[in-house]
Amino acid sequence: MTTTRAIKAVVAALVLMGAPVWAGAAPCSDMDFDGLTYTVCKAHAGDDLRLYLNDSDGQLIGTPERLAAILPADKQVVFAMNAGMYHPDRKPVGLFVEGGTEKHKIVTSEGPGNFGLLPNGVFCIGKTLSVIESRIFAADPPSCRYATQSGPMLVIDGALHPKFLADGTSTNIRNGVGVSPDGQTAWFAISDQPVTFHQFARFFRDDLGAKNALYLDGKVSRLTVPALGREDLGLPMGPIVALIAPKTAAN
Repeated sequence: MTTTRAIKAVVAALVLMGAPVWAGAAPCSDMDFDGLTYTVCKAHAGDDLRLYLNDSDGQLIGTPERLAAILPADKQVVFAMNAGMYHPDRKPVGLFVEGGTEKHKIVTSEGPGNFGLLPNGVFCIGKTLSVIESRIFAADPPSCRYATQSGPMLVIDGALHPKFLADGTSTNIRNGVGVSPDGQTAWFAISDQPVTFHQFARFFRDDLGAKNALYLDGKVSRLTVPALGREDLGLPMGPIVALIAPKTAAN
């Protein structure tokens, strides 16, 4: 059975069970590259793509399930994924913009861990979708309705991050975001098995065609796609990116 047929079969079964189903095309699909598999969810400029952290009472949302519970009754989560690194208290490590308001400042200094492995970057949701190197972003901030900083960059103007080694041995389940050169499409990918940074970055550049891509995290990487019955388990997270859509009559 092909991936497309498998997705249709799963969706049909979920409809019969009364599970939430998105009216659009399949939101996510499996992709193979160099003998490794990834799940990729696509969003377009103009879609209702948002970043979430706290609810209206200032309490951490933490999980896609809680996000779905606090949405208006006529809205649903199409997919949701962890969206940037955070401290133990779940506050963002770097820049976080929500609804056009800066909630946490950008960090441009080198530091420990993957976030501080410069260059890192910012994913910006504005009129178009973009991944911008952090120091370039800080020097001339674009208008972003939503933005999250993470790191390291995976792909920088078509080149892989200079610290990534083809023979690297550090592997993790990893997730990230890349954008099309015209800024109209964003790909949110999570590996289905542990991969190196080099393997993950090459997938964005050489298979998806992303000129710029940003690492979101590893180990804690999670994806939820209600229409496909996928709900990765894990502890409450910090920033969440989610594609939101109206509920259909089937809901």
